[in-house]
Amino acid sequence: MAIAELRVNGYIRAREVRVVAPDGGQIGIKKLQEALWLAEQLGLDLVEVAPSANPPVCRLMDYGKYKYEQSVKSREARKNQTRTVIKEVKFKPRIGDHDYEIKRNRVLKFLEHGDRVKITIWFRGREMSRPELGLKIIDRLVEEIGDAAKVEQAPRQEGRNMHMILVPVRHPKPARQSEDADTAGDFVADTTGDTVPVEVADTDVGSDPDERSS
Repeated sequence: MAIAELRVNGYIRAREVRVVAPDGGQIGIKKLQEALWLAEQLGLDLVEVAPSANPPVCRLMDYGKYKYEQSVKSREARKNQTRTVIKEVKFKPRIGDHDYEIKRNRVLKFLEHGDRVKITIWFRGREMSRPELGLKIIDRLVEEIGDAAKVEQAPRQEGRNMHMILVPVRHPKPARQSEDADTAGDFVADTTGDTVPVEVADTDVGSDPDERSS
């Protein structure tokens, strides 16, 4: 039952109710006024959670907190829902190469955005007797799109139109290889173009300057 439909405290109409404790334990059947008094003593609300029961079931709870928690759960559920978007791109059986490329690129763009794409071949007049023209476009499109998508629904004729649905395929990005800095050496190019290790001269930092100059 939706939160807005729950009867609370003085809005409960039954004369007797079955009272449930905040922890789910059974308190038993009480007169409504007695149940309301008990809720007031505990600083809680009396909420009718099963109005069709005989007698109706009421639970002692903090109704404001309950509504807030239900609201949070509802928002989280909506956030976690996968939003399905289907884009449609229409082709004519005798479409020119330039128009075909524009529509093919549009299909690729939708797939890159993670959208499913409905391909529609729109037949007119005598073209209805030439379904192979539509299949030829679909085969070409599937081949050129390659592994960017897979066919979710195979081509099928529905009245004047032929439909096919493509879904995007996510490819994992290759892991970036890092060099081990501890094993990497320092190199410098010599005049011959070869690389040779750089030699660093030892320096006695703690010695006396006069002794080093002698």
